[in-house]
Amino acid sequence: MKTFIAVLVLFVAVQCAAQESQQQKTPATLKSILLQQLRETHNQKNWFVSGKEAMAGLTPEQAAWNDGKNHSVGQLAQHLVFWNSQSLAQFKGEKPAQPGDNNETFKFDPKQWNSIVSQFDDVMTKLEEVVSSADDAKIQKLAPTVARIAQHNAYHIGEIVMVRKAQGSWNPDTGVK
Repeated sequence: MKTFIAVLVLFVAVQCAAQESQQQKTPATLKSILLQQLRETHNQKNWFVSGKEAMAGLTPEQAAWNDGKNHSVGQLAQHLVFWNSQSLAQFKGEKPAQPGDNNETFKFDPKQWNSIVSQFDDVMTKLEEVVSSADDAKIQKLAPTVARIAQHNAYHIGEIVMVRKAQGSWNPDTGVK
C-alpha cells in the first residue's frame, strides 16, 4: 500500500511539473509577473475573480447598497479608480490631486456607477500599457508600486465579493472553482 501511495504521489508530481513547463514556455520576467498581477485584478480570472467580474451585472442601486457597517461596492470601486488613477498620473509624470483624507476616495454617487465601472477598466488598461511599454530600468523603478497596486486591488475585490454575498447579488458560478 505504501508503495502504491508513493508511486501515485510521484505520478501526480510529474504530471504537475509537465503541465507547468507546458504553460510557461518562456521564463517569467519582472515585467510579465507585474502584467499578470494587473490583468488578474483587472479582467482575467485566475486564483480569484477580477475586478471586472466582481463589479459585473450590478445596478446602480445594488452598487450603492451597504450593511451599515462596511463600504458599498460602488464606494470600493470608486476608491480603486481614485488610487489607480493617482498611480497612473505619477507614472506619466503628472502631479495627481491628493484627497483631503482617505474617506474622500470612497465618495460614491449611484448615478455614476456605469461611469465608474468604465473608468476602472480604462485606468487598468492604461496601467497595463505603461508596464508593457516600459524598458527594464523603468520596470525596476515601477515594480514596487505596481505590486502594491495589484495587492490593493485584490484586497478590495475580495471586499466587493463579500459585500455582494451579504447583499445576495453574488452568483457563486462567477467565483473560482
